Amino acid sequence: MTVRTHTQEPVTAELDRSALDFTPWRFWADADDERRDRQLALQAELCRERGYVLGERCFVSEQASVTNEVLELGDRTYVAAGAYVSGSLRAGRDCTLNPYTVVRGDVRLGDAVRIGSHTSVLGFNHSTDPDTEVHRQPLTSAGITVGDDVWIGSHVVVLDGVAVGDKAVLAAGAVVTKDVPAGAVVGGNPARLIRWRVPQAAAAPAAGGLAREVREFADTAREQARSLLDRCWDPATGLFVDAPGTAPTVRAQCDAVEIADLLLGGPPPQLPAEEQVARLRSWQDPATGMVGELGADLAPVPPRPGLFDPAAGYHVLSVGYALDLLGSAFAHPIAVVADATPGDVVDGLERQDWEAGAWSAGHWVDILGTAMHWNRRAGVAGKPGAQEALLGWLLTRASPRTGTWGTPGGPDGLLQVVNGYYRASRGTFAQLGLPVPFPERVVDTVLEHARDPRFFRPERQNACDVLDVAHPLWLTRGTGHRGDEVVELARGLLAQALRRWSAGEGFAFRAAHPSTAGTPATTPGLQGTEMWLAIVWLLADLAGLADQLGYRPRGVHRPEPVEG
Repeated sequence: MTVRTHTQEPVTAELDRSALDFTPWRFWADADDERRDRQLALQAELCRERGYVLGERCFVSEQASVTNEVLELGDRTYVAAGAYVSGSLRAGRDCTLNPYTVVRGDVRLGDAVRIGSHTSVLGFNHSTDPDTEVHRQPLTSAGITVGDDVWIGSHVVVLDGVAVGDKAVLAAGAVVTKDVPAGAVVGGNPARLIRWRVPQAAAAPAAGGLAREVREFADTAREQARSLLDRCWDPATGLFVDAPGTAPTVRAQCDAVEIADLLLGGPPPQLPAEEQVARLRSWQDPATGMVGELGADLAPVPPRPGLFDPAAGYHVLSVGYALDLLGSAFAHPIAVVADATPGDVVDGLERQDWEAGAWSAGHWVDILGTAMHWNRRAGVAGKPGAQEALLGWLLTRASPRTGTWGTPGGPDGLLQVVNGYYRASRGTFAQLGLPVPFPERVVDTVLEHARDPRFFRPERQNACDVLDVAHPLWLTRGTGHRGDEVVELARGLLAQALRRWSAGEGFAFRAAHPSTAGTPATTPGLQGTEMWLAIVWLLADLAGLADQLGYRPRGVHRPEPVEG
């Protein structure tokens, strides 16, 4: 980057312009149009020429040295004059690199990290072999991870391999050589605990070890992706099975597509993508638009008409998103939904057992909302008012006390309403990018449910129950409500999930337990692997560690709203 001078202007004017490089928090309020345009042009050039990713209202001083291989800055993050930034830096929103800050190596900053002037964050190191001059020794990098809402004072040094937890404070002049727990205030050389900024964080673990576990898990999963897909490929039928010894299913084909997309960045290598697309499209029943389950002859059983054949319902999601990942779509509209009137929609909603079977009711809503999406994408609008009837019913029937649909209680406590909430909100509000009603009450309900040991002791967990907690918390994360508790829960569930990976086989749907050992649910397979990979991403993102994974779901469990 170059420094531009303007000797034709008065010295005081140039000093005023230069001051914004040292006080960049004033830039977008005080800079004139010419200076703003120049900053935007500089950012556009950096993104175009170097592949950087810069959020809204960022600032990168022309007087900074920015030579990163990777640079990602969230909204309103700035790099002030004199800063020296190199290596790989990924920073969240509202971060500050103040004048003469040095940030080098592999560094990840959460949201709202403030770094004081003359501070060095050094995510690399030399070895100390006495027989080789230091400058000739190779560099190593364990990386530095900093959580959310962290204040790093001036003249601080943070050394490679350190993880700093959320809401920590590194006092001016500190030399930080080991992990800093969440909420701690540390200072001195070497840095030691001074007090707690957040008292309850005293017993909370730092994120560094978990970050490394996440990164190592992702590397392992990618290395073993081909072998776990090979394990579930049946050459005799040319189809995937969920696990060896089981029969081919429609969902197994779709789970294989999702896993390959997550871990390999493309379609499953066992079958050319065009053949997989042709097969999935051919399985759709033209009359109903649904995809039935495979029969003994490996052809789909024609679905029954109406809303919805239980054996075909989930295929609206799994086949639709598998085709989407493969660059295709259903061959026909989903006619049973395209033909549904607003009255049919309301009647279907009213017939669901929201009192005792909220999960099944939410499943029904998920299918309906997703089918409406695929039809709209195909240019089939459906009956006027049908989608409005669906969303209006959900908005007016959500409980102000729990934020969910259905009635909590009974032998399963909150299980039905929480699990049903995930399915109903996924196919409607989440899929369309709409705000959910009563989001803070949803957080309260989900956190209460997650304390139920019947479902969340490590040996009793299954993919549905954990997913149905992770997604609602992710969906409502923008409220900030009980944020520390959400992060603590996410980290605990994430650590437990990572340790369930079976080498070369993936994940089982259910954790091993004496009452379930040896059952299909505890055998690693495609369904468990697809679901837990998405769960791991959601939990990691809640914990501020998703960038360690190197993948992001794009199918059924995609975090972003759909397009089209």
